[in-house]
Amino acid sequence: MAITRRDFLNGVAITIAAGLTPMQILRASPQLADQTLNYPPALTGLRGNHPGSFEHAHQLGRSGKAFDFANAPVEEEFDLVVVGAGLSGLAAACFWQQMKGKQQRILLIDNHDDFGGHAKRNEFSSENGMILGYGGSESLQSPRANFSPVALGLLQKLGVSIDNLEQAFNKTFYPDLNLSRGVYFDRKNFGVDKVVGGDPGRRVADDIPRDRLNGRSYQDFIGDFPLSESDRQALIALHTAEKDYLPGMSQEEKVAWLDKHSYSQFLREKVGLSEMAIRYFQQSTSDFQAVGIDATSCSDARICDLPGLNGMNLPPLDEESQADLDEPYVFHFPDGNATLARLMVRHLIPAVAPGKDMQDIVMARFDYSQLDRPESPVKLRLSSTGLHVANIGDKVEVAYINGGKVIKVRAGQVVMAGYNMMIPYLIPEMPPAQQEALKQNVKSPLVYSKVVLRNWQPFIKLGVHEVYSPTAPYCRVKLDYPVNMGGYQHPRDPNQPIGLHMVYVPTLAGSGLSPREQSRKGRALLLGTPFEVYEQMIREQLQGMLGAAGFDHQRDIQAITVNRWSHGYAYFLNGLFDDEEESQKIIETARQPIGKIVIANSDSDWSPYANSAIDQAWRAVNELAYGKAKEEV
Repeated sequence: MAITRRDFLNGVAITIAAGLTPMQILRASPQLADQTLNYPPALTGLRGNHPGSFEHAHQLGRSGKAFDFANAPVEEEFDLVVVGAGLSGLAAACFWQQMKGKQQRILLIDNHDDFGGHAKRNEFSSENGMILGYGGSESLQSPRANFSPVALGLLQKLGVSIDNLEQAFNKTFYPDLNLSRGVYFDRKNFGVDKVVGGDPGRRVADDIPRDRLNGRSYQDFIGDFPLSESDRQALIALHTAEKDYLPGMSQEEKVAWLDKHSYSQFLREKVGLSEMAIRYFQQSTSDFQAVGIDATSCSDARICDLPGLNGMNLPPLDEESQADLDEPYVFHFPDGNATLARLMVRHLIPAVAPGKDMQDIVMARFDYSQLDRPESPVKLRLSSTGLHVANIGDKVEVAYINGGKVIKVRAGQVVMAGYNMMIPYLIPEMPPAQQEALKQNVKSPLVYSKVVLRNWQPFIKLGVHEVYSPTAPYCRVKLDYPVNMGGYQHPRDPNQPIGLHMVYVPTLAGSGLSPREQSRKGRALLLGTPFEVYEQMIREQLQGMLGAAGFDHQRDIQAITVNRWSHGYAYFLNGLFDDEEESQKIIETARQPIGKIVIANSDSDWSPYANSAIDQAWRAVNELAYGKAKEEV
């Protein structure tokens, strides 16, 4: 079904019939109503931290609004309550059930209308069948090198084969079409709308084989940039000449300098680039680091394989960072890590969908009515915002709000699997030092927008499958990953619809603010921006980028889902602003148990990865069961 901007109502995609209001249409068509209102993956418009998912939490955290916890009666009792049904919360429930048995009564609550946290599934209907997308958590990052035995063990139990996952990814699909990566220079910042294809550079977490990039020489590629001749020559030299830009320093002194200076400082002070040439790199770290180059240390820029740092006799990268550069980034389900969330939900509540592995779950339509059944030992309760968690005697009481009503349940144990910075407001009894430590994990805001295009001939004409934008709002625009799995076929015909992935990170270039400060301001910006503004940004950028190749946004955009994450990536160590030893102390302090309450989330490891979420769930559940973590499943 083609969806235009006039067809959105509070994130629900509908077809407007003559003379009928949207709600009249939904009432007249129970099937359509079920497909939209009762099946969250099919909702379009503003998703992610959608309206209704955060307001009660903000009332508690910002205004200190009093909720009547004390007088709410205990309505149910459970062996375990998990606050937060993202990957870590779901993994914690799976581990607990594995340890204690399937008879355990488990309740998971989540403030969103869908489970999975950032691992969000986006479904679209097109004339060519279903198009799947991922609304957040994207892929498994270097699983062979970086996943623990615990994380790999859970994947195996869920029916995930790393080998089969890699084989499902067609690594040469876009190279075989003679497509490459490109750069979009927007008119506002560079005086012209221009896409330059043939980027020969590799990327951190790269899905394209190095010998199939279809890149031109740097002389030809950069030679087409809409920059002055001197800026072009300076950029060519930076990319091609191995030069020591820190002469006279020892290796130890170089590392110390790179740790404490931003990449923009390096380009300005040591390489000598002009401000216009530096502008080319501004958002090159936004997708991976969630900040621009002015808040990214040179050491972290090196992890991203940015130019100018390979000719200075530096020590080898750590094993994990090297794996992120060398391992193919191809461990991707058609809906991203939403498949992991769906596999865990089906493991916990088999009635939601039939099947046993990662193949048969891809096209499965979940029965959301089975998530919270009285007879089920495991219940997953959506649109339920946790408000208060307290140790009471040898039990824990959990109060949450659902449908405007405060509800209280009692549990033997509780796992807190939401955002670190929210936990202090839910557990007032915890020590002040722990509250302060938890608040240090200020998550990075980001937006993953999914756009269904009528066809992708403009990309063919431009010769690109992925485009980096130095200064336009969306730093990354790419055709969806070519994955065929479980009966799902990635779009193959450029004349047919396809999903487009767009990444927007609200940074404050040149502000001098720390990542935490930029994230706080960026979060406020995201929450204050209505869907219509995101839509306009998308339409304007795609028109400027693809217009010369025949693209018409009014005709060619069929659907838009804006996955807004005001709390996105977990905060991770930034050498410009953090001391590593002190940061580790903060991490340890923040995740200490509070009576029979433990903390499990990727925040508790200062890591934005799915495997970290799983590892922290394992640690937390073992703290409940045995008083300490175990190293293997």
